[in-house]
Amino acid sequence: MDLTRRDMMAGAAAAGAAAGLPGGALAQAKPSVLRVVPHANLQILDPIFTTIYISRNHGYMVYDTLFALDDQLQPRPQMVDTWEVSPDRLRYTFRLRDGLAWHDGSPVTAEDCTASLVRWSRRDPMGQRLFAIVDKLEAQDAKTFVMTLKQPYGIVLETLGKISSNVPFMMPKRIAETPADQQIQDTTGSGPFMFKRDEWQPGNKAVWVKNPNYKPRAEPVSSAAGGKIPKVDRVEWYTMDPNTAMNALIAGEVDYWEQVTPDLVPIVKQAQGVKVENLDPIGNMGWGRFNHLVAPSNNPLIRHAAMKAVNQEDYLRTAIGDPELYRVCKSIFPTGTPLYNEAGVDMVTQNQADARALLKQAGYNGEEFAILQPTDHPVLNPFTLVTAEALRKVGFNVKLVAMDWSTLGQRRTSREPVSNGGWNMFHTWWIGGDVINPLTGVGFAAAGEKGWPGWHTDPRTEELRAEFAAAATPEEAKKVAAAFQARTYEIGSYINLGQFFVPVGYRENVRGMIPSPVQFFWNMAVA
Repeated sequence: MDLTRRDMMAGAAAAGAAAGLPGGALAQAKPSVLRVVPHANLQILDPIFTTIYISRNHGYMVYDTLFALDDQLQPRPQMVDTWEVSPDRLRYTFRLRDGLAWHDGSPVTAEDCTASLVRWSRRDPMGQRLFAIVDKLEAQDAKTFVMTLKQPYGIVLETLGKISSNVPFMMPKRIAETPADQQIQDTTGSGPFMFKRDEWQPGNKAVWVKNPNYKPRAEPVSSAAGGKIPKVDRVEWYTMDPNTAMNALIAGEVDYWEQVTPDLVPIVKQAQGVKVENLDPIGNMGWGRFNHLVAPSNNPLIRHAAMKAVNQEDYLRTAIGDPELYRVCKSIFPTGTPLYNEAGVDMVTQNQADARALLKQAGYNGEEFAILQPTDHPVLNPFTLVTAEALRKVGFNVKLVAMDWSTLGQRRTSREPVSNGGWNMFHTWWIGGDVINPLTGVGFAAAGEKGWPGWHTDPRTEELRAEFAAAATPEEAKKVAAAFQARTYEIGSYINLGQFFVPVGYRENVRGMIPSPVQFFWNMAVA
């Protein structure tokens, strides 16, 4: 749900990618083709079925949204032209823009949008919370639909404009009626690009072509909002391992590398004709996720001992290295975002004596503490090693369970005890846009075994999430967010590893990159 979408695809995938590059023809880039090394291999085409980031990025290519967040994280209309809210805040009326059409030429209708919202709400936790208070959602005419609520809800537009997984993408009704637990097979959308399924080679190549009938908004582009103008005829993704990607970028065989790994940043920076730049103003938030179901991490005192044993800057210095690419951030909400606060940070300030005392208080007797170790991941493997060393220093009996990241993505779903292949902790990260408030963060929810791996249960956490959703003013929302942060640390949901940035690499002739927490490919051109 988080880094499953960031798999760097080493080994065989690299060989397949190199074999798939069309040699000399690729070396001579056409101005109408943008050749990209994405952060992961595109395997799932349904961005509602999965939260994997690479599927989300594909979704932004072919689908559009009703609202979108701008560079100030404020919702702006996208497919919607006008909307009205009743004085009692219970009735929202939305009217679509003129000229919206699906890739097959048929018009976008209000019924398409209502069906899309229903399917999305069955997969996305933020959508589930909104739809729990939706009384009716119905089309009034071909371009108008109405959402009637049972009670006021403070973040309706923010929910409909959610920037990251799961994004409420609009699909034709016939596709949106696919059961939410089944993947769609038809990629017809209304977005700026069209997917070329006949050229898709999973593990190697994916291609999109310009939608000649797309009608962008007139406003300037601003993160996910504004005019989505496709400026190239084709966007081609080639899956490669980091070293192959670096060499292809330097050689001019590709134009753009979405995530330059920290260890290769110095080399890429020195290459002629190549630039390295951070386009994400929010960055990423690292997590050390506890398993709340399995001993010994099911004991809150054990979790607090681990939180006190570690030092955030050790993670960032080891895994990221360059101080310009990381920030110590003890808030669960990224530095620079509206809800950043310092509530409860004393609970995550390193104190090894306190950690040892908490272990003793917990009655810890040296039981194995199993940490899943993704040995192939250039950021998460160092994170894991830092945790292991810090926990051993205060008395934990750490067992590292080595595997690749793809395997870890499956292994972390196990709820078995450690003695039967289970785990106590794994490391991951979320883009900052996924954790800007208590509702956007999938891992923030305390829904127990129905929730995200880690499966913590806490009624007070859920009460605070509901209070945040109902907040009538920004000041009230900030107050609730601070209480939510303090509670998150109090129950020991996870270890906050800090805020860091992964830059992009691109040839000097690439133009129009959009600063945003999410990678977008409209507005980009190759001179």
